[in-house]
Amino acid sequence: MKHTLAVLVENRPGVLTHISGLISRRAFNIESIAAGYTEEPDTTRITVVVEADEIELEQVVNQLSKLVDIIKITKLTVGDSIHRELALIKVKASSENRSNVVDIVDIFRAKIVDVNRETMVIELTGEENKIDALCEVLKDYGIIEIVRTGKVALSRGPIPAKEL
Repeated sequence: MKHTLAVLVENRPGVLTHISGLISRRAFNIESIAAGYTEEPDTTRITVVVEADEIELEQVVNQLSKLVDIIKITKLTVGDSIHRELALIKVKASSENRSNVVDIVDIFRAKIVDVNRETMVIELTGEENKIDALCEVLKDYGIIEIVRTGKVALSRGPIPAKEL
């Protein structure tokens, strides 16, 4: 089962490497990892998605908790948090199929962020399955490149998620 962890860490060089190394040494696959600044200038938030059962997840959390730079670890569940991902998709867009691609982009509430004679770049933000669905539809037109950020998540409501 996939689990999403929000890890608050001291903003120091090498912290992301320590976290990813610790998880991979335990033979867990990191499905997604994203890091960025928070409302505190000295703190970085790392969102990690791992494939593990409950016992394995507990082992990962216990090991991460031992790292010096870790401030807080939170498990984010689907119902109690908002999960999003960003994708940029470069697709072939000849004059014959350009209007079809534009229609598809509108249906998915995506944006066209770059256009030239042969291609379009589409930006889509949403849940993983929405991005997967758009990619599946665009395959028929010829996807040239895709880049995805990985999942970021935040707890719902006024109170931050509980620490593990």
